Amino acid sequence: MPKRVVFTPDTLQQPFGQQMFERVKAHGLEVEKLKSNRITGLRGADERETYRNAKNTLAVVCAPPSALRLQPTPPSADWQMNLAEGCPAHCQYCYLAGSLAGPPVVRAYANLPELLQNTARYEQPGRVTSFEVSCYTDVLGIEHLTGGLEECIRYYGTREGAQLRFVSKYDRVDSLLGLPHHGRTRARVSLNAEPVARRLEGGTASVEARLQALRRLALPREQGGGGYPVGVVLAPIMQIPNWREHYLDLLDRIAGALDFPCDLTVEFITHRFTPGSKDVLLQWYPNTSLDFDEATRAVKRNKFGGTKYVYQPDDMRTMKQFFYQEWQKRFPSAPVQYWT
Repeated sequence: MPKRVVFTPDTLQQPFGQQMFERVKAHGLEVEKLKSNRITGLRGADERETYRNAKNTLAVVCAPPSALRLQPTPPSADWQMNLAEGCPAHCQYCYLAGSLAGPPVVRAYANLPELLQNTARYEQPGRVTSFEVSCYTDVLGIEHLTGGLEECIRYYGTREGAQLRFVSKYDRVDSLLGLPHHGRTRARVSLNAEPVARRLEGGTASVEARLQALRRLALPREQGGGGYPVGVVLAPIMQIPNWREHYLDLLDRIAGALDFPCDLTVEFITHRFTPGSKDVLLQWYPNTSLDFDEATRAVKRNKFGGTKYVYQPDDMRTMKQFFYQEWQKRFPSAPVQYWT
């Protein structure tokens, strides 16, 4: 629950913005109606205080016109379609650090129906076009306040040539189970080894709670589930002490939760960081135990000249072989989408 909720003036002209307003009020939260579309009052005495102020704020805004120009987001999906930016969780390896401008306030979009209708222009005839809504937020972490994920699932349930993709570290899936998704939403859960989840994923649901949410999403409707195609996003994979044992335990627990036939995929993402994200994260979490030692990593450069620190090639090969082998042993019919 945010400590502060603000609505910009233009959001209340949007029918969906009005729906969000009513949802927020129904949770007993006070709402500030801003006089302009600029969000103020986030800056603190230092970066830590600014971080706390921003993380405790939900701002309902209208997405700018640039949001209608979708960006490709391989290998996760064809396109990203953001229903919000900013995340309520406190993951000390946060992929958003340094990639979003300004304090990490959660901004939810009141013009979501317009954004959804715009995605039809990006559908490609003759194939299923996938749209990822979790690039810049945890959609389930804010769903009780916004209803945005439900809006997306209902919309893509009507689109024969499209698939919605979302991923979450939260477990409140009750409101999703009865929705008419028609198999066109792949509901994914982000999981990690217990030591990583406990130490580095603050403010999220426990691994066990996420596993039970994954089970409920995947179970057939007649068994009280959602009947969704589901996925596991194992990220970020880290070479913590005894990493094999910890990840074997996680894979066994996933197999225990999904002990019935279901449409399942997996994505493997190893830990990486940029110089910019490292600087931001160390300001946010100065006492973190996360390994940011650049000397032990390999340097990966993108086509724009950016630098990323990833595991050494030998370590990557070892981990990839381990995870592919152990996954296929437990889930021979569940394809690996990618390793990165």
